[in-house]
This record gives sequence, structure tokens and C-alpha cells, in this order.
Amino acid sequence: MNQRKTILLIIIFFFVQGIIHNLGHPVTPAFVRQLGIADYMFGIFFATMSFGMMMGGPVWGILSDYGHRKLYIILGLLLYSVGQFGFGFGGNAPWMVLFRFISGVGVSSSFTLMTSQVIELSDTKKRAKNLAYIGAAVTLGAALGYGLGGFLSTNTFAITWLNTNDYRIIFLIQALLNTFYALSIFIFLKDSRVLQSTAKKSFFGDLKSVTKLEPKLLIFLLSLTFINIGSVNLSKYIDVYFNELGYNPQQLGNFVMVTGLVSLFASIFLVPIVAKFIKQLAIIAALQILSAIIVFYVFRSNTFLLVIYTIYMIYIVLRTLYQPLEQNYISLHAKEGKLGSIMGIRQSFVSIGMVIGPIVGGFLYEWNPLKLFDFSAIAFLIGALLLGIIRLIDLKNIKLKAIDS
Repeated sequence: MNQRKTILLIIIFFFVQGIIHNLGHPVTPAFVRQLGIADYMFGIFFATMSFGMMMGGPVWGILSDYGHRKLYIILGLLLYSVGQFGFGFGGNAPWMVLFRFISGVGVSSSFTLMTSQVIELSDTKKRAKNLAYIGAAVTLGAALGYGLGGFLSTNTFAITWLNTNDYRIIFLIQALLNTFYALSIFIFLKDSRVLQSTAKKSFFGDLKSVTKLEPKLLIFLLSLTFINIGSVNLSKYIDVYFNELGYNPQQLGNFVMVTGLVSLFASIFLVPIVAKFIKQLAIIAALQILSAIIVFYVFRSNTFLLVIYTIYMIYIVLRTLYQPLEQNYISLHAKEGKLGSIMGIRQSFVSIGMVIGPIVGGFLYEWNPLKLFDFSAIAFLIGALLLGIIRLIDLKNIKLKAIDS
């Protein structure tokens, strides 16, 4: 299988994964409330899964740099199936928290390792474009997954034949489909030949190297954490907000489906254009400032449905442009034979935002939903400020070089 076909196959896998891994999301707020669990636990569940992703990302990434990448993808997906089944049938908050952690550790493998494989196979000029296609595939798949999950939980035929008004069945379906998905990866995806570093390798040594990142990359990863705090809170608590305003899972699924289509458009037509600009760091910062302005406005509007299907969609476009640009920036800092490791570290910083955001956001939401959305906008601005610091460091280095020469 040549490189282009492998990249296309992985993009298709990401699309399928997006569908399967989002089946349970539209029913989760109603499921949690049905069990008599407080709303703030919705954030705890999500944060626990993110903590699992934070812990799993570097481990899967480092292991994959030794070879057998496909094996670790499959093992991670099977762990995810166990976690989702346990979450649906755990029956009480402590068990559900444990299984969410297992899901997080598992799912971090496929996101980290398949992305690493696409980066390795991509020509430098096409890397951002291919990463954008991955983002579009995941987003569109997620949108369809939301729609399908909402449909299964409300459709009369599905309820009659599958008893899907019992929300646990949705998680059972998800676990089974994900197991078949792992099997399809075993059958169709060829294990990649990992580019080995000539340096002596040690798993624990590589794990320790996480603490020795260059300052600019560390600041960039911290900005990624703050930006992810904002985006995750928006994507997760808008689910709860829809439920609170009286909209059913099907209506939430339809909304997310529209965001998927908007993201698909942005990935195909806009990312390749933006990726050609040289000053991508400035573009990333500008995207966050604009996102903050939009969020401050949207949730203060008296016409929620109108602005959420119009102005908010501009934010979806900006979010879509951001991800392939940041992944491309980080990949450029990967040393030979360490791509899996650096992408695993990236996953950890992403996941830190996914841990902190929902926990703080859960309590803010209980206090006042508007405070939660304002908190997201402020997180975008902090992320942009950190990117500005990187720019100042670059300017200082340019002046020092000029003086030395």
C-alpha cells in the first residue's frame, strides 16, 4: 500500500472513529440526570476521561517509537470498548468515574498514533492539509455520531427493536461497534515502519525527556492547554445548555451535525489557503482573539437559536483552522525517531485542558452558565497572550543574532 492510500485509509478510519466515539454524547447529560447524579458530575466524568488521555498519550507515543504501532492502536481501542461498556452499566458514580478513566487511556492511543503516522507519511508542504482532512473527518464523523446517537434514543423503531430509550443500550452499541472498528484496523491497516533514532533508546529515559522541552515549545504547549480549556468547555457544556433550554437529544444531534458540515467546508477549502501563510503563529493567535470575541457575544444574545446557527458557526470555522496549524507547528519540533513521543506529549497538554476545563467549568455552570462561557473566552485570550510571548522570544533571538554577526 503506497503512502497516499495509507493516508486516505487513516482519514477514513478517523471518520468512522468520530461516528462511533460520539454515539453516547447526546444522551450522556440525560443519562446522568436519569441516574439522579448531580450536573457537576458531568464535568467530572469528562475530566476523568481526559486525565486518562493525559496519562496514556505519552506512554502510547513512546512505545510506538519502538515499533508495533498498529498493535498499540488496537489495544487502546479495546480498552476504550471496555470503558464505554462499563460507563453505561456501572450504575453509580464511582464505577462510572473509573471506567471513564479506562476509556481515556484507551482512546489516546488511536488519536496519537494514527496522527503520528499521517505526519510521517506526509510531504512537509502537504502536512497541514492532511492534518486538516483528519480534523474534518473526525468532526464530520462526530457530527454524524451525535445525530445517530440522538436518533437511536428517540426514534420509535429503534426504541421498539433495540430498547434504546434505555440509554445504557446506546453505550453497549458503541462498545460493540468500536470492537469491530478495532478488528477492521487489524485487517486493513499496514503497520508502519517507524523511523528509528540512532541514539540509544530507553523507555524510562524517553519518558523522563518529557520534562526537558525547549522553552518555546513548552510555552506553545501551555497555550494549547488554555485554548483547549476554552474549546472543550464550549463543546461539552453546550450539550448541557441545550438540554437545560428544553431541547431533546435529536435537536442537539442536528446542531452538532451542522457544525460538522461547516468544519468539513473549512477543512477542505480554507485550511489549504491558510497553511500557505508563513507567519502561522500570528494567525493562530488571531484565531483565538476572534474566538473570544464571538463567545462573549453569542451567549449574551436574546436569540439563542439564531446566533448559534450563524455567528457561532464562525467560531467553528476558526476552531477548524486552528488544529492542523498547531499540530503542524509541534511536529516541526520532533527529533528524528521521536515523532510518536512528541505527539504523545501534545496529547497530554491537550488533555490537561480537558481535565481542568470541565472540572472548573462544571462548578461555574452550576453557578451561572454565562460565567462558564466567559471563562472559555478568557482561556482563548490567555492562549493568544502566550503565543505573543513566543513571538517576543523570537524577536529577541533575531536581535541577538544581528548583534553577534
